[in-house]
Amino acid sequence: MVGWWAGILPEPNIGKHLLRDEGEVVVDEVVHHWVAFTRSVVCSGAGILLLVGALFVDVRLAWVVLVAGFALLAYSVYAALSVQMDRFVVTNMRVFRVKGVFSQSLATMPLSRILDITVQKPFIGRLLGFGHFTFESAAQAQGLREIRTVGRVDERDLTIQRVVQRAGLRGPRVN
Repeated sequence: MVGWWAGILPEPNIGKHLLRDEGEVVVDEVVHHWVAFTRSVVCSGAGILLLVGALFVDVRLAWVVLVAGFALLAYSVYAALSVQMDRFVVTNMRVFRVKGVFSQSLATMPLSRILDITVQKPFIGRLLGFGHFTFESAAQAQGLREIRTVGRVDERDLTIQRVVQRAGLRGPRVN
């Protein structure tokens, strides 16, 4: 799913993680809700204010304000990139999460290992249309536990439940 930032921020290459020779296809690729970018927007605003404020500060202290402003801008770019490069993918065989800006990590869970999915919708999430997933599996330590700020979380939950059901992992289908 492409947002307003299309063409500005890079996209992770999901296709290279698919088992195409086994028939794996993407059912849903989940990007974060726009609210996940608020930290980077606030930090960039503060960085711009510091850069402008440096014009009104004593020259001997202006360099400190400039460095702080540029540091905040750099952090805001990194924060936006880390949100953009964090993707949760549902396929017909598994769910996986790819994240990372400079280095990348991949956490995978086969559909058969998903025991429970908890959907949490905080009050502000209900107003703005996002929620959080918590996955439970038989494994004690798992790399794919919480997925935060998921847009249309109820639809995404139904999609995962549908894929699990079609895979025949939760009992027979009733027609």
